[in-house]
Amino acid sequence: MTLLGALALTLQLSAVAPALPPLPPLAVRAGDRLQSVPTMRHPDGGIAVRADALAGALGGQVVTSSTGSGRYRFEVGTTGLDLEAGSALVVAAGDTIPLRAGVYRRGGLLYVPLALATELLPRLGAGVMFDPDKAELRRFSTVTAARRSPSPSGTAPRARAEAPRPVTQTAPADNVRNAPVTRSAPLRQRVVVVDAGHGGPDNGMSGPIGAPNKIYEKNITLSFAKALRVALEQREIQVVMTRTTDTLIALGDRGRIANQAKADLFLSVHVNAANPRWTNPGGARGFETYFLAEAKTEDERRVAAMENEAIRFETDADVTRDDPLGFIMRDMAQNEHLRESGRLAELLQVGMKRVHPGPSRGVKQAGFRVLVTAFMPAVLVEIGFGTNKLEAQYMTDTDRQRELASALADAVVRYLEQYERKVGGGG
Repeated sequence: MTLLGALALTLQLSAVAPALPPLPPLAVRAGDRLQSVPTMRHPDGGIAVRADALAGALGGQVVTSSTGSGRYRFEVGTTGLDLEAGSALVVAAGDTIPLRAGVYRRGGLLYVPLALATELLPRLGAGVMFDPDKAELRRFSTVTAARRSPSPSGTAPRARAEAPRPVTQTAPADNVRNAPVTRSAPLRQRVVVVDAGHGGPDNGMSGPIGAPNKIYEKNITLSFAKALRVALEQREIQVVMTRTTDTLIALGDRGRIANQAKADLFLSVHVNAANPRWTNPGGARGFETYFLAEAKTEDERRVAAMENEAIRFETDADVTRDDPLGFIMRDMAQNEHLRESGRLAELLQVGMKRVHPGPSRGVKQAGFRVLVTAFMPAVLVEIGFGTNKLEAQYMTDTDRQRELASALADAVVRYLEQYERKVGGGG
């Protein structure tokens, strides 16, 4: 039975069983050799695989740092990934790449997200491909540029399957290449989904602290989202709004709206609130941009919990969230866009810095439910602290909203232009 078939069977069994049975292993083929790599549910969601078993099945190895610092090097052929237990970032040829979930240790063994095998290694030119129809990971031999000779037809020679070869020393990472994310035809009009956070019975943040007249996050995000729509449309970008009135949209449905629109980008707008336990919560200021990954700090977890709290206003639960087949599909689809989300977040943060009076709190990562179902570059922007009197005034000023919206729209255009140059598109 294939991996996907077994996962489907697991789903059927889970309908009548109180607990899900163990996940089936990942099939890995190298030449004529077929091996099974154990899998398990990742503590943060999705599926994980044993790093040493995966590397061994692909003919590579995992090298442990001699310093005992929890750092590892995952090697397959000439591709090397630097990993760290507890981190959702990997480094390949000096390029930092985010993962949807972190690398972790359990029972003395190192585990990595399944998407590292099915998505990241194929993108890096590691001589690895994943066949979704057969749910099988395959290792192929690769020909370096120095040894490749032109074929009579002028096309590159096809890769051939080979048996795994043991790696006895650290492999250089000079030949690592980062393939761009596959997208639709570059000549069509770009589509951006703008999501105004909260709405309806979910007011979101209320502030400022100590002020007699309160403002609510749901109203600020809607007003600003409309200003952002105007700014993007002025730049000939098509905009789809998740909401245009004071209504509640389920967190999971917001990303699905973007998927149905075949959007290029998903931007969720929110207003931050200070932790009341801080020394001076009313003085907290600044703006920050998040992409979907494992939270690294207590503050990142605080913001994610605050924005995810909106789920308590939803009456319909997501019955597929514990479905192992859903786990693997979401894990693979989302991981494809994490790196692009990080780049988009950086450009948005730089754009806001040019006009926003508050300090830049940087690009951060956390597990936002609203971003999980958006299978495209997706970010969540906190445009300021509504608990701060000055920033509350700034965010409710229509002129300042238009100014900040214009800065974000310019950043979106810069991102799309950079992406098109990277993939060789013309428009």
